[in-house]
Amino acid sequence: MMIEGSCDPRFSRLRDAFAGNFAQGLDRGAGVSVVIEGRTVVDLWGGYADAAQNQPWRHDTLINTWSSTKGIVALAVAMLVDRGMLDYAAPISRYWPEFAAGGKDRITLEQVMSHQAGLNGLTMPTDEAGLLAWVPYVDALAAMSPLWEPGSRCIYHALTYGHLAGEVLRRVDGRSIGRFIADEIARPIGADFHIGLPEQDDHRVAEMIAGPKASDWIDFVCASPFPHACDNPVPRALAPNDRAWRAAKVPGGMASRRHMHWHVSTARWRPVAPGRASR
Repeated sequence: MMIEGSCDPRFSRLRDAFAGNFAQGLDRGAGVSVVIEGRTVVDLWGGYADAAQNQPWRHDTLINTWSSTKGIVALAVAMLVDRGMLDYAAPISRYWPEFAAGGKDRITLEQVMSHQAGLNGLTMPTDEAGLLAWVPYVDALAAMSPLWEPGSRCIYHALTYGHLAGEVLRRVDGRSIGRFIADEIARPIGADFHIGLPEQDDHRVAEMIAGPKASDWIDFVCASPFPHACDNPVPRALAPNDRAWRAAKVPGGMASRRHMHWHVSTARWRPVAPGRASR
C-alpha cells in the first residue's frame, strides 16, 4: 500500500502502525495528521476513498467524524458563554421557552452539555428524515418529558446532544450551529470542517463501509436500561454515504473533516477534530 505525505523521523513508529492497518486489512483508506505546538510533524494518507477501490484517498479527502463533532459543538457553546450570551447554570427554557414543556423547565445548559438532561432519545416515533430536517426533531425534544431524572446520572446523548445544544445556540445567536462553526471556528483557522457539507464538495467525501461489527454498539445500547438513543430513528452506519445526511446538520453525530488530526501540547495528547476512515 502506497503511503503518501510526510512524517518526522521521530514518529516513524506511527507511520509503521498506520501502514500496518492497511496490511492487516483494518483500513482501506485513511489519513492522519499530528501537530505539536503549531508544527505539523505527521501528515499521512493512503488507500482508497470508495468501496470499489477506484478512487485514491487524497490529501483533501473528507470523512464523517461521527461523535467527535460534539467537541466542536461544545466549543461553540463555550464561545457564547464567554461572550455572556449563554450561562451554563441557566435553564434551557430561558433561551428556548417551548423547552419548558413536560416538566423540563429546570434543566440547565450545564446538564445538557454534560449528558445529564434525561433526553438521550425520543419517545415519539421519528424517522431519519425528521432528524435531518432539524425542526421536527427539536420540536419533539421540546415537547417530551425527561426519560429519567435530570441531573441524577450521566447517560450518553448520542444524537440528541447536537440538536439540544445547537438549538440553544440558534435561539440566542440567530445562526445555525453549522453556520456558526463555519464563521467563528473553521474559517478563521482554515479548518476543512463542515456541519452541512456544500454539494460542490461531495466528491471529496470518503464512502463509508460497514464492517461486520459496525452496529454491535446498537445492540449493546438496546440491551441496556437506557436504550432510547437507538430508537427514533435507529442509527445507520452507512447514513453518511447519503447526500441528504451530508447536507444536513446532525451535530451530535456528523461532520465532514479532512484527516484524523491530533494536536499535541506539552506532555499531553488532545484530540481536536478526529475522524476515522471507513472500515
